Amino acid sequence: MKKSITAAILAGAICLGMLAGCAQNGESSSAASQTGSAKNGGTKPEIQIGYVNWSEDIAMTNLMSAILKDKMGYDTKQVQTDVAPVFASLASGGTDVFLDCWLPVTHKSYMDKYGSEVKDYGVSFDNAKIGLVVPSYVDIDSIDQLNANKDKFDGTIVGIDSGAGIMTTTDKALEDYGLDYKLMPGSGPTMTAALKKAVDNEEPIVVTGWQPHWMFAKWDLKFLKDPKGTYGEAESIHKLGSKKLDEKAPDVAKFLTNFKMTSDQLGDLMGAVADADDPLEAARSWMNSNEDLVNGWLPAKS
Repeated sequence: MKKSITAAILAGAICLGMLAGCAQNGESSSAASQTGSAKNGGTKPEIQIGYVNWSEDIAMTNLMSAILKDKMGYDTKQVQTDVAPVFASLASGGTDVFLDCWLPVTHKSYMDKYGSEVKDYGVSFDNAKIGLVVPSYVDIDSIDQLNANKDKFDGTIVGIDSGAGIMTTTDKALEDYGLDYKLMPGSGPTMTAALKKAVDNEEPIVVTGWQPHWMFAKWDLKFLKDPKGTYGEAESIHKLGSKKLDEKAPDVAKFLTNFKMTSDQLGDLMGAVADADDPLEAARSWMNSNEDLVNGWLPAKS
C-alpha cells in the first residue's frame, strides 16, 4: 500500500512537472513558448491545453487546437495528464486551458481547492451525466440490485483513472449502497476495451460511465438507476483557463467564452475523433465540415 501511494505521488509530481513545461529533453517553458512564437512569426504565444484521457476531452482539445492553429494563428501544445495535475498547473499558470471541468459534483473538490486561482469561462455542454453503466441486455436496472448479482459481474466494477471524480463518487457509492465490489482503476480506453469485449460476447459487465461519450452511440447501454442520488443530477461541463489567459491571449479567452456544443454536435465530433488514426486531422476535418458553427465561436475582429 505504501509503495502504491509513493508511486502515485511520484507520478503526480512528474505529470505536474510536464505541465509546467519541463520537457524530457530539458526544454524550459519559456524556450517552448519561443519555439511556438517562431512558428507563427513571433506575434502570438503558444497556448498549452491540458487534457485528460477522456473521450470528450480528447475530442474538444483537438478541435480547439485545430481552430487556434488554422483560424486564429496560434501554435498549441497538448499535454495529457491526470486531472489533479491539470488543476494545479492551471492555478500556477503553466497550463492555459482545460476544457473538461464537470460541475457541480464531479470536480467539486478540485474547484474547492483551486477555484479562486483559475477562471471559469462558462458552460460548453449541458446535461452531462455520470454513473454506473451496463449493456442493455443485462437484466438489472438499479445500483441496489448489484449485490444480489455479484457473481454475474465477478464482484468488479471497471473504472477509469484513479484521480477522476467519477472514481471518487463511485467509492462513495460503494459505501452508500454497501456494495461488496472491487472498483478496478484503469483508463478511459481500457474501460471501453473491456466493455467492447463483454458486449461482443454478450457478457455482463458494469463500468463507470458518462455522457457525452461515443460508447452510447456504438453500443446499446443503460445507466443503472441511482435511488440514493450518489451520482447527483445532470451536470455541466465548464471551460477553465489560467488567470493569465485574458492578458496573454484575449482573443483565445473570448473564443473560450463563445465555445458551446449540443449533444448531437459533441457526439458527432467524438465519434469522428475516436475512429481516427490522427485525432487532430479528424478534428480539423470536422471543423471544416461545420464551418458556420465554428465561425460563430470566433471572436469578432476589431
